[in-house]
Amino acid sequence: MKRRWIGSTLLLLSIVGVGAGLATWKRSSLKQADAASANQPEAAELVTVSVAKKVEHLQTTSSIGTVVALRSITLRNEVAGTVRQVMLMPGQIVEAGTVLVGLDVSVEQAELRALQAQARLAQTSLERTQRLSQNRFVSDTAVDRARAERDVALAQSSRTKAIIARKTIRAPFRARVGMADVHPGQYLGEGTQLTTLQGIDAAAYVDFAVAQQVAAGLREKGSVEVFVGSDLRSTVATIVAVDARVEPTTRNALVRARIDRDAPAPGASVRVRVPVGVSRSAVAVSASALRKGPGGDHVFVLKPDKEGKTRAHLQPVQVGAMLGDEVMILDGLSGGEQLAASGSFKLREAMLVTIAGDPSVNVSDTK
Repeated sequence: MKRRWIGSTLLLLSIVGVGAGLATWKRSSLKQADAASANQPEAAELVTVSVAKKVEHLQTTSSIGTVVALRSITLRNEVAGTVRQVMLMPGQIVEAGTVLVGLDVSVEQAELRALQAQARLAQTSLERTQRLSQNRFVSDTAVDRARAERDVALAQSSRTKAIIARKTIRAPFRARVGMADVHPGQYLGEGTQLTTLQGIDAAAYVDFAVAQQVAAGLREKGSVEVFVGSDLRSTVATIVAVDARVEPTTRNALVRARIDRDAPAPGASVRVRVPVGVSRSAVAVSASALRKGPGGDHVFVLKPDKEGKTRAHLQPVQVGAMLGDEVMILDGLSGGEQLAASGSFKLREAMLVTIAGDPSVNVSDTK
C-alpha cells in the first residue's frame, strides 16, 4: 500500500514537471515569435492616388428625344390632274424651286390662248368706244361696259395662268425628298399626298418629354445637352418652347430645343440631359475611389501618422450623380483630400499603404 502511494506521487510529480516544462517552452517560443515579428516591417498595400476636387454640381435627368427638321412638310397637289412629269427620287436633295411633279396642262393652255384672244378683242373694243365717246357718239355707260368686259377677260386669263402654275409642283425650300409613289399617266385627285420634304439645314429641333415637375423649372433660352448614340461628347441645345399641356397618362410635358449647328439627321433618336433645380457645391472623385460596404458608401482618405507613414482611413460619404468616370460626393468630403483609387478594395481602417509611382513613400518602413 505504501509503495503504491509512493508510485502515484512520483507519477504526479513527473506530470507536473513535464507540464511546467512545456509551459516554459511555449512562453519562450511566443517571446521569440514576438521578437521576430517586431523585427519584421508592417505590410503595406500598393494603391494609386486620386485627389478630391471641389466643383459646382447641377443635378440632371435624362430623356430620349427625336430630332425634327426646322422645316418639314407633306407635299400635296392643290388641283386635280393627270401626271405628265415626275422628278421625285427618294433621298435626293433638291434646291428651292426645283420641279418635282408636273400635271398635264394642255387643256388649260388652250383655254388661256382663247382667253388672251378675248382680252385683246376687249381691249380693242374699249379703245374704239373711248374714241367714239370723245365725239359724243356713245354714252359713258358704253365705255364703262367695254372696260368691264376687258377686265373680265384679263381676270379669266390670270385665273387660268394660276391653275397652270399650280399644276407644276415645285420644292418650296432646299430639302430631302421622302418616299413617293407617283407615276406619269396617274390621275391625282385634289390634295393627294405626293411625298414628304425634310428641310436641309445645319440647325434642327429636338423634341423630348420630361416629368411635369422638371418642366416647371425649365425656361426658354435655357440649355440642355444632346448626345448622339454612344458618343460621350455633347451638343448644346437651347430651349425654345415648353408645352403648357401635361399628358394625362404619363404626367409628362413636351419640350422643344434647338441645335444651331452640326445637327443630327431629322428622325434620329438622341439622349437629352436636362438640368434639374439649381447648382450646388459638391466634390468630384474618381469612380475607382468609391467603395461600397455594409456601412454604406465610403472612400479611404490617405493621411500620414505620427511617424510620417501613410495610412488609409475610412470616410463615409453621400453619393450624387455619376458623370463620366467621376462621382459627385454631396457630403463627407470638403475637397483636396488624397484618396486611395486603384487598389482601395484591399484596404482596411488605418492600414499602411504605399503609393504607386512614388518611391519616397514608406521606403524607410521596409528596412
